[in-house]
Amino acid sequence: MQGRFMRKFAAILLILASGLVIGWCSGQSLQRSPAGPRPVTPRDPLPAAERAVIERFREARGSVVYLTSMSYQQDLFSLDVQTVPTGTGSGFIWDAEGHIVTNYHVIQDAEEVEAALADGSRHKARVIGVAPEKDLAVLLIQNGPGLKLRPIPVGSSGDLQVGQSVLAIGNPFGLDQTLTTGVVSALGREIQSATRRRITGVIQTDAAINPGNSGGPLLDSAGRLIGINTAIQSTSGSSAGIGFAVPVDTINRIVPQLIARGQPVRVDLGFDPLPESWSASVDIPRGIIVGRVRRGGAAERAGLRGLIRQARGYALGDVILAANGTAVKDMDRLLDLVEAEPAGTRIQLEVLRDGKRIKLALEVEAGRI
Repeated sequence: MQGRFMRKFAAILLILASGLVIGWCSGQSLQRSPAGPRPVTPRDPLPAAERAVIERFREARGSVVYLTSMSYQQDLFSLDVQTVPTGTGSGFIWDAEGHIVTNYHVIQDAEEVEAALADGSRHKARVIGVAPEKDLAVLLIQNGPGLKLRPIPVGSSGDLQVGQSVLAIGNPFGLDQTLTTGVVSALGREIQSATRRRITGVIQTDAAINPGNSGGPLLDSAGRLIGINTAIQSTSGSSAGIGFAVPVDTINRIVPQLIARGQPVRVDLGFDPLPESWSASVDIPRGIIVGRVRRGGAAERAGLRGLIRQARGYALGDVILAANGTAVKDMDRLLDLVEAEPAGTRIQLEVLRDGKRIKLALEVEAGRI
């Protein structure tokens, strides 16, 4: 019995001694190799291309605005009316007076709009003009002239080339001052506006554009505005590498009109077209079938013919095939070409009449479409 106790006691002492030895060895090891951060590996200076992108972002971020749309809601219990955020988007400063350009769909249902500038200050902004058919809107910041605003540099979209670098700045998912980069993927795309009129000449880019980017600027490698980020094509609602921007040449034409008049200049062509579906029912090239020509209007003075009443129904009149040498397959395309011209300009129309192609001159008149 005593021998068994002594053997257990010796085993316990052996275990304790082993632990002390292991602990001492570990301590010695830690003293010899103290833990700490690894040394930083030096790197070369940033490549020129990266430095250029960083510089363009720093220059442009001061022109980008974070917009929050507000609506009025009444409390069920207190009956107090409160402003509640309903959505966010982006915009950019157009001039020193405090005008901000954004998409129409960003502020479409807003009863109030708050604009957050790059310096963190927040200001109320009111909508002063909209062009839903181009998905454009202009806001004005209160006390804009008293603020140190940085208008965005304006470029051109007429000379863009597929493959050139672009930068998109905005506030996707409410994350302000976000930069994405890419290239011009395609030109001359078409998207549908809130009024279902097609917007033509749209820029396609692979720079990531997500919800909240709408209304933000698309810049070229020189930091100049070339478009306004407007839409994405995606099955998930997030960027899938296909984004669209309304070109700056359209913006530069429409925005001054919105500032001056609150709406874009309309044109009156003096005729009403027939539905596009009629083109499929008659054996003619695709174009605009002239329906009714209004008396005293530009179309009548140009000599356009509408549907001709006959004893047994109607006979086809004129079909507009081109304007100023550009094919026009629908009314949206014709309006885009005509609205780009000042009032009083004559547009050369190519018309199909009785199986023959003739040319007529249509004078652009200001008025209602």
